[in-house]
Amino acid sequence: MVFDAGAGSSPASPLAAAPSGNPLRVILTRGFARQVLAGRWFTVFASLLIMAASGATYIFASYSGALKSALGYDQRALNTVSFAKDLGANLGVLPGLINEVAPPWAVLAAGAAMNLAGYLMLYLAVSGRTARPPLALLCLYVFAGANSQAFANTGALVTCVKNFPESRGVVIGILKGFVGLSGAVYTQLYLAFYGGDDPESLILLIAWLPAAVSVVFVHTVRYLPYPRRRGGEETSTNPFFCFLYLSIALACFLLVMIVVQRQVPFSREAYGLAATPLLILLLMPLGVVVKQEYKIHRERQLDDALRAAGPPPTITVVAAADAASNAVQMSSSSSKNKTELQREQPVAPPTSRPTPTPSSPPPSCLGRFGGCVRTMFRPPARGEDHSILQAVVSVDMLVLFAAAMCGVGGTLTAIDNMGQIGQSLGYPSRSTNTFVSLISIWNYAGRVTAGYASEAVLTRHRVPRPLLLTLVLLLACAGHLLIASGAPRSLYAASVVVGFCFGAQWPLVFAVISEVFGLKRYSTLHNFGGMASPVGAYLLNVRVAGRLYDAEAARQRGAGGGGGGVCLGVECFRRSFLIIAAATALGAVVSLVLVWRTWGFYRGDIYARFRDGGDGAAAGDRLPVGQPPRPEAEGEEAAAAAAVK
Repeated sequence: MVFDAGAGSSPASPLAAAPSGNPLRVILTRGFARQVLAGRWFTVFASLLIMAASGATYIFASYSGALKSALGYDQRALNTVSFAKDLGANLGVLPGLINEVAPPWAVLAAGAAMNLAGYLMLYLAVSGRTARPPLALLCLYVFAGANSQAFANTGALVTCVKNFPESRGVVIGILKGFVGLSGAVYTQLYLAFYGGDDPESLILLIAWLPAAVSVVFVHTVRYLPYPRRRGGEETSTNPFFCFLYLSIALACFLLVMIVVQRQVPFSREAYGLAATPLLILLLMPLGVVVKQEYKIHRERQLDDALRAAGPPPTITVVAAADAASNAVQMSSSSSKNKTELQREQPVAPPTSRPTPTPSSPPPSCLGRFGGCVRTMFRPPARGEDHSILQAVVSVDMLVLFAAAMCGVGGTLTAIDNMGQIGQSLGYPSRSTNTFVSLISIWNYAGRVTAGYASEAVLTRHRVPRPLLLTLVLLLACAGHLLIASGAPRSLYAASVVVGFCFGAQWPLVFAVISEVFGLKRYSTLHNFGGMASPVGAYLLNVRVAGRLYDAEAARQRGAGGGGGGVCLGVECFRRSFLIIAAATALGAVVSLVLVWRTWGFYRGDIYARFRDGGDGAAAGDRLPVGQPPRPEAEGEEAAAAAAVK
């Protein structure tokens, strides 16, 4: 055994050479500020705030009554406006395609402009400052404003998923969780800014606030290269858990405020005072970002100090002197043989590249399209990067789309009609804001739980995410049956169940899409999966709930043909939600098909390609996704181990 420590005989330790001192001397410098603003973690912080301001579509129930009365709509017309909202919020193919060719800041800027224009025109129409628009034009206003949410999701969420590919479940969960909390956040800010007595002012708030937040952080959300170093602070996932704890504190604060505001009357100043800790909690993730960037800064200083100290001491372990001499002789003889062979072999002259002839023109656009059509039915293996056509026509995508259409469409119908459901069951009008806030908080809980829990059980136990989606859909059936029953105070429990299930479905659906079809076209495929929401909402909300509500209202008035009356009683929504519960149960059965198809895929290491150097790393010590080890490979490894011994 030979130890060669001559290279490491430096007088000072590298740890001592690393700078140390007061952290404020580093944090308050201009260079550290540039590091924070240019880092991956500030991108996450900016995305959290953008997502927290992009959930205005979830508070439709808070101003739908004012919209219905100001414009003289019946329930079916109101549900048509709600469908336009859902279509705009989830029709993200356009921002997805823009994101394929443009940077994220362009997507966020376009979304901010659409949000301001759409909701501002809606505010002018509801407040009477413009002439009453036709229903189609009003739907266009709502569509444009809600479509900004798809732009924000694409610009912020897709960017963070690509920046943190090994933690995509956690990333989607925490970002979607802040979207879920946005309804309760908007309610508190609305009470603080406008007092809560004017629903028109709420429309004005959701017109300017999301646009302002997107404009402020538009240049800080961008794609960043994945760090090459593994196991250090740059690839640590600890900040995500800090974000989780802060979001739980924010949700608890909002829940406490809901309870207190129901029991104690608040003045305008009290609402403003209560909004102060809310804003502090929203900005506290910035402290996590600064702390993590300081750790990265210290780690880089230590690396620089180690490199400046020279190479580390070398330790050579030799089993036997004879083995060493034999190895030297073998290496020298093999090098001589290689040299003799190189001398004997003639050097081939360089071959010139054949010049293209006029008879072989470049492939035309029609030829490229034909090639895409031919390959779209021959997709790569699950987990590899699919093209858009390959993913859209695949059986896995169609099954996932059908399950999400039944599940998300049903829960979204309950959320959009919560104001009318409470009115028909005799709840006071003030309870509508309570239902919206409960749905918002439990929407957050569902998103965060689904993101973190699915990542944990997938990593530790290889449980497929589609199986968790099945369980969520079955739980949603219970929420729909609670609404259909009309039992006293059951709507509070139904708000909790429906909000949780609605939130839990999205991280699971988006994570499955990224894992099965790859990340190359994720910005477009992510938005294609979101299209299941408006399709399901149109079928279950407009065609089922709206039509049956108007029919029951007409029956109560003793006139046929529908109208703009108000329906009272359990029968207003009973049949609708029995149908929705049956459709959701069908979605759970359909999702089991996806569980069966992807079971083998999820039993493999689906994140292997992102480890040990990223995509370009050699796969010699990794298994392809969803494939067991080859017997011959195991034999080769055993033989190599025996030779070493």
